[in-house]
Amino acid sequence: MHNLPESKSVETELITVQETAKTAIQSQFPDKSINIQFVEVGAGMLTNWYEESLSPILVNDEFQVTTDGGYSLAGPKWKSFSTAIPAQFLYRTYKKHKTRIFSANIRDYLGSRSADSNINNGIRRTAENDPQNFWVYNNGLTILVHSFEIEDNTLHFKGLSIVNGAQTTGAIGSLNKLPSTDAKVQARFVSTTDGDQDLIHKIIQFNNSQNKVEASDFRSTDKFQKRLKQEFESIPQAEYEGGRRGSAGDAIRRRPNLLPSYTVGQALACFQQDPITAYNQKTATWVNDKLYSRYFNENTKAAHIVCAYSLIRAVENKKKDILDKSQKSSLTSHEEEYLNYFRQRGSTFLLASAIVGCLEIILSRKIPSIYRISFGSSTSPKQAEKNWSSVIEVTLPFCMQLNKGKSALDCETIS
Repeated sequence: MHNLPESKSVETELITVQETAKTAIQSQFPDKSINIQFVEVGAGMLTNWYEESLSPILVNDEFQVTTDGGYSLAGPKWKSFSTAIPAQFLYRTYKKHKTRIFSANIRDYLGSRSADSNINNGIRRTAENDPQNFWVYNNGLTILVHSFEIEDNTLHFKGLSIVNGAQTTGAIGSLNKLPSTDAKVQARFVSTTDGDQDLIHKIIQFNNSQNKVEASDFRSTDKFQKRLKQEFESIPQAEYEGGRRGSAGDAIRRRPNLLPSYTVGQALACFQQDPITAYNQKTATWVNDKLYSRYFNENTKAAHIVCAYSLIRAVENKKKDILDKSQKSSLTSHEEEYLNYFRQRGSTFLLASAIVGCLEIILSRKIPSIYRISFGSSTSPKQAEKNWSSVIEVTLPFCMQLNKGKSALDCETIS
């Protein structure tokens, strides 16, 4: 740790320290499996950690909104004011700040599509065609604020993050014109004592029900996911979900370059030589703190995720090619073996883990840290898949040697 900018020279020295420590421990305790990693904590990382420790509210403006009255409630570490606010306020606020007003939420606006079953499309139609009844049809919002005061029928508050109601807000904010003054939205404004993080997390967790909540959603505000999302912006043809779903756009769109959160977690587990977790615990990877911190930490970089994810996709593509060929023409004896292997449960993850386990042989050099394996930050997932395909062609003939490992995986599944 130091208070200067992070340095490539320091990183090189730390790699040497890491390898020395690893060699020393392995020689003294050969029966123990200990993973050693280094982290350089300099001015940049300290700044990021400090910013992450602050309030989850990113929009810190001062607001005032006219209400029709309301009531106050308070708890041991919170106080609230429940009222009805004009839909026009949400429309203007969303237009100005976009998804920053959902900073403490587990999701952004998920968009809408022209279907009767789509909740967000229904919200839009109600706001446009039946504004007088919007309040009674809608579940309303929970809004986290720094502080608030009520003066007559005007609510003054500082800071704003919508922890429940992102879909309502996004639907109103994406209207083609300002909604009617008749459209009102029920809302409760909540401020917490000293920004209690545990309390805020529970408020977020228990206030989301309109759209299905995934386990990975609850990591969307994690500092590692925020950093990874930024790193992915420089990777071509890649869109990282990173726990957080949604965007500022209205239409639900097809996302051909998306790296889904669960698949990313499975891929990272395979790179850590843990195919059982990849196959059996894809949800636990995001829920269990111990598993999550193993795969997502300061060492996890976007380029490494692309590398790990594309290996899974490349193995799946090979499996599909063999299955497709088996339906159109006869297979060679070797291809029959491959097909029999791929028909077993968890075969994709086991093969991917085995390939990672052979990387030092394939690369003919020692790997200081598995997190450092990547194809570079300018390589797209599609290109990375092509890079892996040649490795798979060489290693696939050995897949039958993994049957013993498959037995262990099946035992774990049954248990």
